[in-house]
Amino acid sequence: MPEIFSEGKIDFDKFQQLFSDNISTKPDRYHLNWAGKSQAYQQLQIPTQKTLTPCVEESVDFEQTQNIFIEGENLEVLKALQKSYFNSIKMIYIDPPYNTGNDFVYNDNFAQNQTDYQAQTGEIGEDGFLKKAFRKNAKENGHFHSNWLNMML
Repeated sequence: MPEIFSEGKIDFDKFQQLFSDNISTKPDRYHLNWAGKSQAYQQLQIPTQKTLTPCVEESVDFEQTQNIFIEGENLEVLKALQKSYFNSIKMIYIDPPYNTGNDFVYNDNFAQNQTDYQAQTGEIGEDGFLKKAFRKNAKENGHFHSNWLNMML
C-alpha cells in the first residue's frame, strides 16, 4: 500500500481513509472463543418442549409456600422458566453433577479425534486436505475444552 506513505513515513490520515471501515474505536474488551461456540449459542436458542409439573403429594404446604424446588436437567428447566418467570426469580441454586460418579445427562466426554477437530476448526477442508497448520500442540489449543465451554454457556 504505497499510497499511505509520504516521505518514507506512514501518513495516518491516508491510512485511516483507506482502512476506516476496519478500524475499531471502541474500547478493548476481553473475549473467550473456542471451536463450537456459535453452535452452542444456536443450541441455547432452541425452545424447550418440556413442561414443569408440580408434585403436590411430595410438597409441604403446597398451597401456601412461596418457594419452589425443581428437579430436572438444568438447561431444560432454565428454558422452561425463562418466559413465565422472567424478572420474578430471586435466586436459583443449581447443583451440577460434578464428580458424583453418576451418569450425566450431558456429554461429559470432551475428547475429540484430531480429524474431527481439524474439520470443526476449519484446518482441513471438505476434501480432507489441510488448509492451515498453526497448532503446536492440540492440548494447548483448547480442543479438549471446547465441549466443556459449550456446556458452561
